[in-house]
Amino acid sequence: MTTGTGPELGQAVTGTPDTPLAEGAGTLTGSGGAVGHGITEGDETAVVVPPRHTSPLLRRRGAVAGAGPDAGVAWHYGDPTAEQRALTRGGAVVDQSHLGVVRVAGPDRLTWLHSITSQHLTDLAPRTSTELLVLSPQGHVEHAAGVVDDGEATWLIAEGAHAPTLAAWLDRMRFTLRVEVADVTDDWAAIGEPLSAEGVEGEPITWRDPWPHTAPGGTRYGPDDAQHPGLDRAWRLVLVPRAELADAVAAREAAGWPLVGTWASEAVRVEAWRPRLGREVDHRSIPHELDWLRTAVHLVKGCYRGQETVARVHNLGRPPRRLVMLHLDGSGHLLPEPGAEVRELGDLASGGEAGRAVGHVTSVARHHELGPVALAVVKRSTPVDATLVVDCDGGAVAAGQEVVVAGEGVSADRPAARGPLTRGLGQRPSL
Repeated sequence: MTTGTGPELGQAVTGTPDTPLAEGAGTLTGSGGAVGHGITEGDETAVVVPPRHTSPLLRRRGAVAGAGPDAGVAWHYGDPTAEQRALTRGGAVVDQSHLGVVRVAGPDRLTWLHSITSQHLTDLAPRTSTELLVLSPQGHVEHAAGVVDDGEATWLIAEGAHAPTLAAWLDRMRFTLRVEVADVTDDWAAIGEPLSAEGVEGEPITWRDPWPHTAPGGTRYGPDDAQHPGLDRAWRLVLVPRAELADAVAAREAAGWPLVGTWASEAVRVEAWRPRLGREVDHRSIPHELDWLRTAVHLVKGCYRGQETVARVHNLGRPPRRLVMLHLDGSGHLLPEPGAEVRELGDLASGGEAGRAVGHVTSVARHHELGPVALAVVKRSTPVDATLVVDCDGGAVAAGQEVVVAGEGVSADRPAARGPLTRGLGQRPSL
């Protein structure tokens, strides 16, 4: 499966800046979930979906095309380490034109979106960013989108492969309400910037990533905001007319911001433990497993599809799986691909062979400071101090585990146990 995670992957563009680039293909996997989900554990099938748009910036000399959910834009432009450093210093621009954009207009738009998604949106102020999830009736994640309203319409920024299905689902849910839904990906493109400022009146539509700040009504399964490794990651997406993408990037380059690829932005995302629909989500994912209740779920907003599962797991604890960050052994120059099995290392007395499978890799990156790292989803019962190995072509790679979602599976503000009503979660009262 092509994923764009190892140095041998990607397609080098070696022609002149005006050389046209053929359409690439993205790889989406999953069974039983919405189209465009990320890697599904144990799934051997893949649906190859050509990218909807191929960025004109891929014609730049040295550009290497991305793959998987990042097909259609550049993985890097020749020097990924320097590109990462520029991004982490706060002065770079990332082509994110492969993302999808859905526009929802009409006077009922915010109350309507509030009623059918995981986020509290009824009083969302213009130019204020948040994010939402669309869940299945069983509480599994089907769609995720960044949300910002400009006072006249609500803009949803989603994975490119998800925009058509998200727009179609929303359109089916309109009933008699005064809302209009349009997939406007053909007209608008996103640019990524390492800034934390919201857009203001008169500026382009801008979505600021709220991660990892726990939103009102949210909760966390990992460290508090002040201790979170994503605290220093500033990230926002600016929407520009697609026909003006190259000019918008050129203006930023003229101001001293180099153009960098998704190798850089994905490495920083992995470092920040930031879940992504196109990578971390499969057909079984619930938001608790990914610590997504921080920013995308409001626990007291009222009913919506999937809310019963969200509330039950929050109240009782113990989501089936949990997100971890893996620090991979880079001495063998092997990198796993998304979907690779994660195993517990067997008893050293019996040779230390890889033991039972406990999960799978979701994202892989080469970080300019941390080295090879990955995000993975593992069984909640996996000991937090377990030594893990990850399957790779040509062998296996040892992995040190960094806890993202606590092994206890309990959120920071889970309601107190109430005796027989929450049997097994606390002591029963004496009679």
